[in-house]
Amino acid sequence: MNEKSEKAIVNEHVTYNRAKLWQIILFAFNNSSTNIYLVAFSFITYFSTGILGLAAIFVSQLMGYIRIFDGFIDPAIGILIDKTDTKFGKYRPILVLGNVITALSFVFLFNIHHFGKGMTMPLFVIALIIHKIGYSLQQTITKAGQAALTNDPEQRPLFNIFDGIMSAIIFSGSQIVISGYLVPKHQGFTEGFFKELITLVISISAVLAILAIIGIWQKDNKKYFGLGEEKTQKTTMKDYWKVLKGNRPLQVLSLSAAFVKFNSTILGDSVVTVMLFGILFGNYALSGAIAALMVIPNILVTTFSASYARKKGLRSAYILSLQVGTIAMIAMGGLLYFGQPGSVNLKSMSLYAVLFLVLYAIGRYFSTTPSSLVLTMGADISDYETSVSGRYISGMIGTIFSLTDSVASSFVPMVVGWVLAGIGFAHEYPTVKTPLSGDLKFATILLFAIIPVVLSLLALFLMRFYKLDRETMVQIQEKIHVMKAAKDVERVRDIAKNVPLSDMNYVDISKYPVQEENEDK
Repeated sequence: MNEKSEKAIVNEHVTYNRAKLWQIILFAFNNSSTNIYLVAFSFITYFSTGILGLAAIFVSQLMGYIRIFDGFIDPAIGILIDKTDTKFGKYRPILVLGNVITALSFVFLFNIHHFGKGMTMPLFVIALIIHKIGYSLQQTITKAGQAALTNDPEQRPLFNIFDGIMSAIIFSGSQIVISGYLVPKHQGFTEGFFKELITLVISISAVLAILAIIGIWQKDNKKYFGLGEEKTQKTTMKDYWKVLKGNRPLQVLSLSAAFVKFNSTILGDSVVTVMLFGILFGNYALSGAIAALMVIPNILVTTFSASYARKKGLRSAYILSLQVGTIAMIAMGGLLYFGQPGSVNLKSMSLYAVLFLVLYAIGRYFSTTPSSLVLTMGADISDYETSVSGRYISGMIGTIFSLTDSVASSFVPMVVGWVLAGIGFAHEYPTVKTPLSGDLKFATILLFAIIPVVLSLLALFLMRFYKLDRETMVQIQEKIHVMKAAKDVERVRDIAKNVPLSDMNYVDISKYPVQEENEDK
């Protein structure tokens, strides 16, 4: 790195909007508040086939189409967030509205069998649509709100550490409770199982949402939005198209993140989990026991990636995580080929069991960690857009990621349904009582290893075109600093349009003092 680049990275004259540590921790709970609904939602396939009596292949395709619908309403939600301006802020009202709608949709969804068989299908579709609207409203705030929470390149990755810890607890803890407590207690995926599950989910999500509101409370203020209330450019509907067409980092990262999201979803899919642990290894309760063992490795992987991001930048951490995860998942595919019932027994650890646990921890968590990093990288892209146009459209940018996430994850139930239909499971999914066959083993390896490896390689290829590394992000903050110091809106526009980021290496930032409130690290 040359002398000018090194100077740019340590420039002490940039005025950063920093958050307090407790604010970052509490706001990270918003992602956990929505993630817990994903846990419950992954079991909707068993509810729809076992309780509602719908065909498995039909449900898998319908779930995919609903998620695609969700993706295409996301841009409208982004515009709603960007245009929201209340005395309670921009983000808090949307967060509350989203959580309430999502909770009500779950109560409705898991009770539609009481309305009569003739109403099952239309009510099922309506409930899914309502759920997706509520979920998208709240989940988008996780991405959009970070642009206001902090713009310090070194501080932003802290969000990923705490989000990763909470995600590990949510996903691993829920698998432990479901496989080790709820399923045995209710003798499978019965009506009693779903009643207790949604009660827990709604209650926990509401508490986490309240904590997230407290975390973003002070930062949900116009002075932290872009260049501030007076100098941020007004955004019209046609400006959104300009952003979509001209923001290359947004285009590249949203596509790469979509492949990562698909992998994250399919590796945690309830049907795939049943196939891997319940059928291939012959012990579904093993999934909960391994989930407990994986809490610490999951946290360590997330902490390592975020710490690496603080030193080398989010882009470098994203790429390294994918590289390590891809190598491990290739090895996992070969290992699963030799798997059979009883191969993994935690009471008598064999060499096979040790290799599986190591590859599972490295492969699964390194290949899916970029999904957490993207939550913060979206704030980087929001700042990039501010630096080149003077606009603050964190809501729109956040929902572009939600759109590609939704479209990508929508293909998971479709792909699972297609693969299983191809081996004779078109009407019902395999369960823990289904005997292992050669076709089921191949389907498990395909879904859990081969497809994720291919998509990770595609995600890595796309990152070659993503240029927002650590040095570039510091240049962006320097340019925003100069834009804030400009005397009027016309001067802001001129700087945004005519000053390249590379020129910031030669600008003496100390000549552009900015009066702005700061928060302690």
